[in-house]
Amino acid sequence: MEILDGKKISNQIKEEITVEVAQMKERGEKVPHLAAVLVGNDGASLTYVGSKVRSCKKIGFESTLIHLPEETTEEDLLKQVHQLNNDPAIDGYIVQLPLPKHIDEEKVLMAVDPDKDVDGFHPTNFGKMALDMETFISATPFGIMELLKRYNVDTEGKHTVVIGRSHIVGRPISILMSQKGKPGNSTVTLAHSRTKNLKELTLQADIVISALGVPRFLKADMVKEGVTIIDVGITRVADDTKEKGYYITGDVDFDYVSKKASFITPVPGGVGPMTIAMLLKNTLLARERHNN
Repeated sequence: MEILDGKKISNQIKEEITVEVAQMKERGEKVPHLAAVLVGNDGASLTYVGSKVRSCKKIGFESTLIHLPEETTEEDLLKQVHQLNNDPAIDGYIVQLPLPKHIDEEKVLMAVDPDKDVDGFHPTNFGKMALDMETFISATPFGIMELLKRYNVDTEGKHTVVIGRSHIVGRPISILMSQKGKPGNSTVTLAHSRTKNLKELTLQADIVISALGVPRFLKADMVKEGVTIIDVGITRVADDTKEKGYYITGDVDFDYVSKKASFITPVPGGVGPMTIAMLLKNTLLARERHNN
């Protein structure tokens, strides 16, 4: 069993980007600039955005954090989005989700300029990804593909079962895994909460990608020997015996499933760090796109 170490690979990617940024500075060129819009004080969002800002600083990117109060109106948020669309200094930006309930997420995401949508959520970018055109790929699926590539996990002709059909992870990774390329060329089954024979499907799978958000959902008796496991789930589970009052776990019952797996991602330290690394990669691509 080999651990697919997202922390290690994400650090490699950041080092590669750091070298590119240093060369830009030497040539007197503009370095990539990533902005993040955060509305309210959701704990997980604050942690995530803070991590992105620190990563930017570490690799030499410019970064801007726009932190708006919880009661910000949809109209004011849309004005902020339009300002970022029209600001030539900003190469790419993200609007951190979830947004407060009084704001229409779809309306806000639709207002983002697809050329600055480094999250890859805009329908224009999703459509281009589905058609195998050059575009921004949503950071988590992009990170999964990069992890498989760098560990030389064989996906060609394999049966991949994706559990979860979100627009952010499940659907895009099911498309990417079926496309021509390496990784890719896989036969994909997209399963979800209404799938009736899920265990039957996962037992057939050579690769299982779980993005369900249910702690330890995937048990050892649901997978075959030699399976590759990509665990996208990350859930805080309350536990009074822990110093923080909780522990973090994924969708996979790691201790037991890992005994049968040939490759497996840990939680934390697997897909999570890759998501931030690929967001930075998308920002670098956005800067190149704008400079051309």
